[in-house]
Amino acid sequence: MSTKLSGPGSTRTPGRGPVGPGLPRTARHHAPVTATGLVVKVILLGLVAGIAIWAAFPLVEAEKWVGLALLAATTAGLFYLYLTPRHIPAKYLVPGTLFLIAFQVFPVLYTASTAFTNFGDGHRGSKDEAVVAIQSSSVQQVPGSTEYALSVATAGDPATGALVFLVTDPATGVVSAGDADGLRRLDPADVTVGSGGKVTAADGYTVLNFGQASARSQEITDLVVPTAGGALRSSGLSRAYEGRAIRAYDAGCDCVTDSESGKRWTADEATGSFVAADGERLAQGWKVNVGLENFSRVLTDPNISGPFFGTLLWNFAFAIGSTGFTFGLGMAIALALHSPRMRGTNLYRVLLILPYAMPSFAMLLVWRDMFNTDFGLVNNLFGLGVDWFGEAWSARAAVLLVQLWLGYPYMFLVATGALQAIPKELTEATSVDGASPWQSFRAVTLPLLLVALSPLLIASFAYNFNNINAVWLTTEGGPFPADNPRNGATDLLITYTYRLAFGAQGAEFGMAAAVSIFIFAIVATVSAISFRNTRKQEEVYS
Repeated sequence: MSTKLSGPGSTRTPGRGPVGPGLPRTARHHAPVTATGLVVKVILLGLVAGIAIWAAFPLVEAEKWVGLALLAATTAGLFYLYLTPRHIPAKYLVPGTLFLIAFQVFPVLYTASTAFTNFGDGHRGSKDEAVVAIQSSSVQQVPGSTEYALSVATAGDPATGALVFLVTDPATGVVSAGDADGLRRLDPADVTVGSGGKVTAADGYTVLNFGQASARSQEITDLVVPTAGGALRSSGLSRAYEGRAIRAYDAGCDCVTDSESGKRWTADEATGSFVAADGERLAQGWKVNVGLENFSRVLTDPNISGPFFGTLLWNFAFAIGSTGFTFGLGMAIALALHSPRMRGTNLYRVLLILPYAMPSFAMLLVWRDMFNTDFGLVNNLFGLGVDWFGEAWSARAAVLLVQLWLGYPYMFLVATGALQAIPKELTEATSVDGASPWQSFRAVTLPLLLVALSPLLIASFAYNFNNINAVWLTTEGGPFPADNPRNGATDLLITYTYRLAFGAQGAEFGMAAAVSIFIFAIVATVSAISFRNTRKQEEVYS
């Protein structure tokens, strides 16, 4: 028996709510699971389980129990969420949230934590690792040192793969593979030994020929293989010796002593270095927390603060100039093509957005060659002899000109869209009131354009503030003063940070992370103030 409800085709059946004809109650809440959907769900959950198992082994090996517990809880939560019919909104929100944490939150937190450390070249690992590196690097051959027949191999690409020493013990004939982690004995069935005990083939390894080994001779010389009696180093490309470390660590004094000179370096826990009485520091140190030292150096160290604040001023000028010039030119072209008296506007629009359609990195390289002093198109076309990238102000002007050419099509497109959204009645009303075209533009068109485009202008400013490609692919930050090869006239804070982190003078990841936090704070502050002013404009013109 059913009772008729309002609306055609709707009934109330005992034990059911008001649903469409023939549909059960559950149809209101959940779509039926198709065979394809079930297969997709099984595959995705299988991938989740596989990734979790793959990630668990390194965590167990490293005894990272907190990370393992977090991994287990996350995996169990995902299985519960997608194997039950509840929590429909969470099924869509959780994947995005996890990706946000993995690719946004975690990198930001890791960068922030790195800023409070001395992480960089010479300070990458633990104190124990630093001690091993110090002792291994001081290995020297002594009379009576055991010599081995050496073959250099790699488990990867012969030109770039990690190097491995394949050595044969002259006394026992045992073949071992050695790298920075130590020696590992190989199964005799897996190796082929030629005359003189030299390994000619080994399963899992590619033995380098003479030419390949010669090309990597410096890497072979630098490789030190720790052993029980000292360390193994190469002597040429076909022999290796087990030498003795002349520098040893003494836990009693927490210091490193040189057995030949008697010099001692004492551990300085505050800086993560071994320091001698005369102030000399060993190159091998360890990673420690240094608190606010990196931030303090940015503000107070003359070698850093001077370039930092000078670069900051140019960075603001570059971001404001790039955004302002491109907006001005793009808006002017949009206004010209918006006029009803213009003909062939579609053709003009296609031609004007060509720079926007070209790959920016390729265009930056082309413009770099166009500004070449001797054979560049700019000097040859206009009969100039300007050394564009040799002087500070000409290099800055060149960078801004390149940015103007690359950026105006975007502003032209968004300004065109905003102009079409402005009612014609407003501008016609100003004309009726006797306003000139300039007065109409200044009083009506421009304010409405700014209200619509202010968020895009703020985003463009933030992008240009960190626009590493615009500088790195054209001037590489130059020209550089003679007394400071780390900071050039066109360097932005982001290129300065990149050079700190990966420069030829040694990486300083902790310092680079501190500068990155300054950049984030500056951009966030400017953006927040700009958005507040934008909201005020919207209230006025709404």
